[in-house]
Amino acid sequence: MILYPAIDLKDGKCVRLLRGEMSAATVFGDDPAAQAAKFEAAGCEWLHLVDLNGAFAGQPVNAAAVEAILARIKVPAQLGGGIRDMATIEMWLEKGLARVILGTVAVEDPDLVRAAARAFPGKVAVGIDARKGFVATKGWAEETAVQATDLARSFEDAGVAAIIYTDIDRDGAMQGPNIEATHALAQAVSIPVIASGGVSRMEDLIALRDTGIIAGAISGRALYDGAIDLAAALRSLHA
Repeated sequence: MILYPAIDLKDGKCVRLLRGEMSAATVFGDDPAAQAAKFEAAGCEWLHLVDLNGAFAGQPVNAAAVEAILARIKVPAQLGGGIRDMATIEMWLEKGLARVILGTVAVEDPDLVRAAARAFPGKVAVGIDARKGFVATKGWAEETAVQATDLARSFEDAGVAAIIYTDIDRDGAMQGPNIEATHALAQAVSIPVIASGGVSRMEDLIALRDTGIIAGAISGRALYDGAIDLAAALRSLHA
């Protein structure tokens, strides 16, 4: 299982939100590229980036910060937030992102996801953010009647590289991930599923890994707070 350190970007700074609320942002640093370099130095294999402003705006907002990160690191990075058309997908991949994450458009324009996955094999992931099993879009500000499992199954034949599943109620709350729901989703599809939201201690990572089916886990606040030591966690997960 791959551990993805998260860098959430708001107004050019590294932040973490509590349950997706922009008003509940904690700033952890004003140099995202330096933070990315620290994660890389600790041995991470991937980075997970989120343009929080972009998720609300529907277009890239923290592009300068993302570009600075890409210029600083050698490990692959994936980015979500405000990526809602083919031109933006192409732009980010040309700038060196290894993978784009499509969230809102996965609900509103699934044909775009399919076209992008065909055009860029292995470089398109779907972000499914859910509250009590139902998908939320536009930076989690709008709730839908779409069930997370149904949305995931709809892309089974699309060729997407991964599904990033976030339980919004767990995100940033340091209360542990929703292992049951993530495990069920991973069993429902053949697409690799990455868990996001609530990873707060080493035991959470071990529990996700020990499902034997969850392909990755994203952690942010626990790494910034020191609740999880990244280098030690990476060693444990590879043991």
